[in-house]
Amino acid sequence: MRYLPGTRHVTCDYCGNQETIETDEHGFQELELYPYLQEMGALRHSEGLSMITCRNCGAVQHVEETYKSLHCVYCSTPLVLEDQYQEDWILPGAVLPFQIDQKKSYHIFQRWVKRLWFAPNNLKKAALDPQFTKGLYLPYWTFDAQLQAVYSGQRGEYYYETKRVRNAKGKMVQQRVRKTRWYPASGQVSGFVDDTLVEASNQRKGRVPSKIARWNLKLLQPFNSSFLRGFVTEKYTIPLKQGHLAAKGEAEQIARRWCRQDIGGDTQRISHMKMKLSEETFKHILLPVYISAYRYNGKEYNFFVNGENGQISGSRPYSFWKIFFAVLLGILVIALIAYFNQ
Repeated sequence: MRYLPGTRHVTCDYCGNQETIETDEHGFQELELYPYLQEMGALRHSEGLSMITCRNCGAVQHVEETYKSLHCVYCSTPLVLEDQYQEDWILPGAVLPFQIDQKKSYHIFQRWVKRLWFAPNNLKKAALDPQFTKGLYLPYWTFDAQLQAVYSGQRGEYYYETKRVRNAKGKMVQQRVRKTRWYPASGQVSGFVDDTLVEASNQRKGRVPSKIARWNLKLLQPFNSSFLRGFVTEKYTIPLKQGHLAAKGEAEQIARRWCRQDIGGDTQRISHMKMKLSEETFKHILLPVYISAYRYNGKEYNFFVNGENGQISGSRPYSFWKIFFAVLLGILVIALIAYFNQ
C-alpha cells in the first residue's frame, strides 16, 4: 500500500484497492518543551525506526520496504540494506502530505530543463531516469510560545528644512533636507508566537534551496504513518535543543518588530529590550519535497520540487560553447553599431 498524493487514501499498486487514512480527531499534539530539553518524558512520544545512512553523503533516511532498488535521495548512491539499524526518534506531531505525485514532479523538471538558457543541447538526452526522483519527507521543528517583552528606546519623526548648497557644477541651489526629531519611548508588548519553523536536518549535500522551502502549514494533518508509505523519510539530525535556540532567535526578531510597531513614528531606535517566553511547546513535523540527483558529463547535479505547490529549484550545467558564441555575437553587434555610427 502506498500513499496517494493529494488524497486521504493509501492504494495497492497491484489490485487498486484503496483504504482511508484515519487521523486523530483531536488534531495535533503539542509537546511541552522543557521536559524534553531536560531529557524527561522523551520516551513517551518516541518509537524505534529503521534507518539507513548513505555511505557517500551521510544522509540519514528511513526507506520504505516497498522499494525494490534503494538509492540515496541526495546523491543517487546505492544504499546497502545491511547498513540498516534501529534508532529512536521523537514521533512527528504532524505531517503535510504530498499534494502532487512523482510523475507530475518529473514533468515539472522536464519543463524546467527546456527553459534553461545556455544549457547543453544534449542535456535532455542525459541519464535523467524518473526512478531516481524520490519523494522525501523533510524533518522540521515548530515552536509555539507566549511572548512578552519590555523595551525602552526612541521614536523618530521626520521633518524637513530647506538649505542652500553648492551642486556639482559649483552653483548654489536650494535643497530639501530630511531631519529627525527623537522622543523617548518605552512600553511592553505581548502575543502568541505560532509555529516558528526551524530546520531539523543539516546534511552536507543536497541542501534544499530556500526558494522552494515554503509550505502552507494550514494543510498539516495529525501524524499517521500511512502518509509515509511509498516515500523516504529523513531523520532529524539537528537536536531539539539546538532547534530551540534558533527558534528563540526568531522570537527575538518578532519581539523587536512588535516593539517598533508599538513605538510608532517614522523610525525607531530600541536601546534595551527584555524578552520572556512562556508556555512553550513544540512538535516534530514532516514536510514534502521531491528530490533527484543526476549526472551529466561526470558531474553531479540536484533538483528539488516542493511536494505541495510544485515550486522547483536546482543546479544545472552550462554549455561553454553557447556562452562563448553568445558573447562573440554580442561583441560583433556592438562593433557593427559602432562602425555604422562613425
